[in-house]
Amino acid sequence: MNSRRSFLATAAAVIAARPSAWGQARPRRIVLRSSWQTINIGDIAHTPGVLRLLEQHLPGAEVTLWASTLDEPVRELLRRRFPRVRVLELAEHADPAGTPLEPVVREADLLIHGSGPSIVAPAALRLARTLGTPYGVYGVTLDTVDAPLQDLLSGAAFVFTRETSSLEYVRSLALRAPSQAFAPDGTFALDIRDDETAEAFCRRHGLEAGRFLCVVPRLRYTPYPWVTEGAARGEAEPRRRLQVNDQFAAADHAKLREVIVAWVRGGHGKVLACPEMTYQVPLLRPLLFDGLPGDVKKAVVVRDRYWRTDEAASTYARAALVVSCEMHSPIIALANGTPAIHVRQPTDTRKGQMWRDIGLGEWLFEIDQVQGEAIATRALAIAADRTAARAVVERAMGVVHERQRDTMGVVAAAVRKG
Repeated sequence: MNSRRSFLATAAAVIAARPSAWGQARPRRIVLRSSWQTINIGDIAHTPGVLRLLEQHLPGAEVTLWASTLDEPVRELLRRRFPRVRVLELAEHADPAGTPLEPVVREADLLIHGSGPSIVAPAALRLARTLGTPYGVYGVTLDTVDAPLQDLLSGAAFVFTRETSSLEYVRSLALRAPSQAFAPDGTFALDIRDDETAEAFCRRHGLEAGRFLCVVPRLRYTPYPWVTEGAARGEAEPRRRLQVNDQFAAADHAKLREVIVAWVRGGHGKVLACPEMTYQVPLLRPLLFDGLPGDVKKAVVVRDRYWRTDEAASTYARAALVVSCEMHSPIIALANGTPAIHVRQPTDTRKGQMWRDIGLGEWLFEIDQVQGEAIATRALAIAADRTAARAVVERAMGVVHERQRDTMGVVAAAVRKG
């Protein structure tokens, strides 16, 4: 059955790109709605991941990225890897340069809402439906879907969630979308690297390839500006979130520090404390470093600045293991062949279920249900048998690749022909 699905995916892509019997058919046109923010290496990674899947499975298609937020480093990263992709930035109807987006969507053969924490851009799906352009959703988390969004999703050619718990919820809604399935987060397809910068950093700090641990912290609620500014104005929900952060930050990161101590004293090499989001850079020392014993501190490197997704990917590729309370650093690590443990907090979305879905349940810990010693024990077991750990990574990525092939086959079939 898998072979048949793979054949159908390939055939659909070829048909979409090949010349017609009466002349050269125009390339299929796809709009990818993505690039939600640049303060998170994972949110940056969604876009090049899905672009790579389109490149692999719909070769020859003309792809337009309709982006919410880009900065110049991210624009350069995308230009370098995907020079043929046209990029239009935000506003629902025109990008900053004034290009009307409505004609772009009208002329498209498919609009795809890319991976993310939710349906971030429902207006794009509404516009596609209004203009008669096929549309679908690829690799999102869905926790709550109101009636208008249910109606919008019912009109989609496909609704692919990035974990099976969201899929179960979607199926409970009895949507009319003909294809509803699990498609792992687009970040799994990431292939951008900056080996030169990563190698220079590692060399400068004595981080030997295959001999260091990366540890990524997380507050229970991301302190976005609306949270910090709202709390300053006395708003209840923002204040509650910051209070929860204050309540759990010390205990959560004491568990990560236990992993660091066990790693260093076990003779497994150095540790790199590193961020997934910009807000974490000034917190690396107070959360992960300051509470360590003096002998352990000597083996811990703390990043003092943020980094781009490509440098992070190259660094994780050189690491022996990544342990993270964030989700996308483990995904980036896995995509580069490096084992990764995810320590999930209960305030995070359902996305942690992805680890179970791809066969990595033993590398997933619920932070309120585990002591730091148990996480450290698992980390040291991975370090003790790296060959076995790499085999686990390969099996998990095999599941990911199968789901990518099957779901991209559906995407290719949904492209409007004409």
